[in-house]
Amino acid sequence: MSRQVKRVRTAGEVRNLVIVLGDQLDADSAAFDDFDSARDVVLQMEVTEEASYIPQHKKRIAYFLASMRHFRDELGARGRRVHYVSIDDPANTGRFETEIARARQLFNPERTIALEPGDWRVLDKLRRLDQSPEIRSDRHFMCSRDEFSTFSERHPRPILETFYRAMRRKTGILMDRDGHPIGGAWNFDAENRKSFGRAGPRIPPRPECPPDAITKEVLRLVARRFADSPGKLDGFDLPVTRAEALAQLDDFVAERLPLFGTYQDAMRSGEPFLFHSVLSGPLNLHQLHPREVIEAVLKNRTAPLNALEGFVRQIVGWREFVRGIYWQRMPQYAESNALDAGLPMPRFYWTGETEMRCLAEAIGHTVDHAYAHHIERLMVLGLFAMLLGVRPYDVHGWHMSMFWDAVDWVSLPNTLGMSQHGDGGVVGTKPYAASGNYINRMSDHCRHCRYDPKQSVGEDACPFTTLYWDFLDKHRKRFAANGRMKNQYANLSRKDNDELRAIRRQAAAITESVT
Repeated sequence: MSRQVKRVRTAGEVRNLVIVLGDQLDADSAAFDDFDSARDVVLQMEVTEEASYIPQHKKRIAYFLASMRHFRDELGARGRRVHYVSIDDPANTGRFETEIARARQLFNPERTIALEPGDWRVLDKLRRLDQSPEIRSDRHFMCSRDEFSTFSERHPRPILETFYRAMRRKTGILMDRDGHPIGGAWNFDAENRKSFGRAGPRIPPRPECPPDAITKEVLRLVARRFADSPGKLDGFDLPVTRAEALAQLDDFVAERLPLFGTYQDAMRSGEPFLFHSVLSGPLNLHQLHPREVIEAVLKNRTAPLNALEGFVRQIVGWREFVRGIYWQRMPQYAESNALDAGLPMPRFYWTGETEMRCLAEAIGHTVDHAYAHHIERLMVLGLFAMLLGVRPYDVHGWHMSMFWDAVDWVSLPNTLGMSQHGDGGVVGTKPYAASGNYINRMSDHCRHCRYDPKQSVGEDACPFTTLYWDFLDKHRKRFAANGRMKNQYANLSRKDNDELRAIRRQAAAITESVT
């Protein structure tokens, strides 16, 4: 049932109705500036439309609902009045627009306030309301939308490296007193590409977040109401409170940060988390602030510089960069399809039922945990979809469906742009195209797979390798002059016409078998 505050008796008794969306769980956000507990009311809504506009992993739905309900109680403990509409409330209309209208009718507020959403679709809904709320800028981020616009005016074709250096200079993070990067280099990519080999270091266990009564109630609700949704609820242990997120941060800094940089691109069978922080969910729901995460990381005096810089680049550089791109180019950006890809997502992406070991591992992690680390997302899941020719927005939709940390502003540029090169080079200057040899180098998957990453034709040929050469051949006119792909096209030129025809035939057979 909805938790309602005392019913208003006098028109104008409620001054501000403050809307808090599911990815805005920060009690100190701009939405609460000048909040008066005696006169203002918080509106939180669990709406069916947001849980079902695309099929969503059970753990993703449970994570959002459990986090929202714990935040409701955190606000209550601070003395703030909360009107909370649960998804199983019989009066719940299931949509943002109608629930906001119901709350306005109930409270008759003088003003409605909302923090800018992380999804253009939701922002458009708010703007189309009969009385559009006051939209406040989200200061959770280290680069505001206005600041990114100014940066883009100076750099008409913004690239990550330029933006990252500007952010380092602005914040002073990992900079010396003379304005130079500590260690004499802006990034340490060359030191951050080591694979585990056959042994590898010990991987520390992640701290558990056992479900409390509130979360258990949510898990029962999701199991009942969303029984047909993909994924599993088994072993749910996600950080649904700020306290749990802070504990996860402390554990990462102490246990995994020192080796994070060295092994951030590595993959290992049966290990979904490795040395990754797994803090993207709490960051994207505003349970953690990027500044406090960076400050905690920089306090580690034993972590090597390549680990510190590698993590800083993800938060201060990449995370802020893709958000800027998203808001600068939406809504047209979502329709980008520079490579004219037209296939649907392969059926096995929902189940993991494939003989390709790397894909079975990455999809298995996704089905079991609603999570895969960034190299699995980019260089296994995303790579195969791009080489195959899947519609880039479909890849984004699948990503939003299956990952507990996915929010539109971060998912769309990462999938459509970086992973699929659907934006034609806005996010990345080249497609992340690679053969099965890359996966063999960075993981132990190929040793346990029936396919040979060195073979592009024949019964044992690795589908990644076949599709890689087919992709380069198919898009030769577009990419042959790209300086960053010079070596790839030099290797392609060594293949004669007979071999290329055989590759095309095998690629067509692979495509037919998986779509």
